[in-house]
Amino acid sequence: MPSAGAAAAQMVAYDEAPLRPLHRRLAVAGTAGVFADGYGLGIIGIALSLASAQLQLGPLWIGLIGGASLAGLFAGALFIGPVCDRFGRRPIFACNMALAGILSLLQFLVVSGAQLLAIRLLVGFLLGTDYVVSKTLLTEFSPRRLRGRVLAVLSIAWAGGYACAYAVGFALTAHGPSAWRWMLLTSAAPCLLIAPLRMTIPESPLWLVNHGEPERAARIVRERLGAFIHAPVVQPRAPAGRGRWRQLLSGRWRVRTLVGCTFFTCQVIPYFAVGTFIAQVMAALQLEGAYVGGLFYNAALLLGAVAGLLLIDRMPRRVFLLGTFSAAAATMLVLSTWNHMPPALMVALFALFACVLSAASNLVYVYLPELFPTDLRASGIGLAIAASRIGSAISTFLLPIVVARVGAHAALGACFAVLTLGALVCQRWAPETAGTPLASLDT
Repeated sequence: MPSAGAAAAQMVAYDEAPLRPLHRRLAVAGTAGVFADGYGLGIIGIALSLASAQLQLGPLWIGLIGGASLAGLFAGALFIGPVCDRFGRRPIFACNMALAGILSLLQFLVVSGAQLLAIRLLVGFLLGTDYVVSKTLLTEFSPRRLRGRVLAVLSIAWAGGYACAYAVGFALTAHGPSAWRWMLLTSAAPCLLIAPLRMTIPESPLWLVNHGEPERAARIVRERLGAFIHAPVVQPRAPAGRGRWRQLLSGRWRVRTLVGCTFFTCQVIPYFAVGTFIAQVMAALQLEGAYVGGLFYNAALLLGAVAGLLLIDRMPRRVFLLGTFSAAAATMLVLSTWNHMPPALMVALFALFACVLSAASNLVYVYLPELFPTDLRASGIGLAIAASRIGSAISTFLLPIVVARVGAHAALGACFAVLTLGALVCQRWAPETAGTPLASLDT
């Protein structure tokens, strides 16, 4: 029988735990939830194109309903972060997909634009909560050596859900005047399928230890990860005298908060502005076959997400961050200043831009949670997501107006300026986080 000293010598740190079934189940539960997020946001566009006649929706109502999920997502991400940091990750993670699934079922029964608007706002709110809690819980459970790859899969899952929604919607368009109801109904499927698995996931041991429950954390680690895995060891934090948003803006954390909000916002502004109107931008640049060019652009987005997954743990986070900002800015500079570019080169540069920016989006899932300590992680993620949604909404609204009034080159020049700003802020202040034990941020 091994001695107590020998057993202690075999103990493995929480961050270095081998991959266990719980890790895989959590990865599936988190990834499927993010897929459901992408699907739920992607299906509304094609559904509204058919629902407008039956529900007698004018342009204003179409715009309101189309943007309702994004507005709800902003609120859900912003306000649920402090709740998760105060009361734990599991309550939100266990129930938000079930609630989103029930609301998605109710979309089948709506008889007015007001009803659909209300449901889409609530669905968006729940999706916003999942943007925060899935990143947070996966970050706090994943072994350090695998954290980047596990979280990077979320980027692919979101893109896959968004693309799948359009494919399903297109397949249902020929199924009569009520096809839009079936389209919206399908968004309930991924939510309800994953909900039972989510209910079996325990609370984050790192959060439990941080909030004075080391015995409960040790029991979860022992039962789910193994008897020779150390529970996280950190000093419980005293109750904060200030709200979590104020803490994020305090002297200790304001730089990381600035980096998180800036890099995320400067990524999504060109991502959504150019991606949403890629065919129109290419047409404004006098490219024939702009819709075919758009297909190459969207294929490059998926390719970039996969490339980012392969690269995320093979280089320092800071190098990846600065390199992708610089490469994306360089392509925008060329596209915004070169008049009468050869069509093949234009398509290739847009595809390269899409590939690089999509690869960089992996950092949203990996780098952002690593910036903040346990007691502020969900709040920090939520604040950065909210900032990015404001940026993406404004840029998506403004880009077609800018293209129409001053031309596509000016619009792409503005995207270059945004990417350059992101690169400069990150060059000055972005910390390196690869391989950092999460518990070290809590001291």
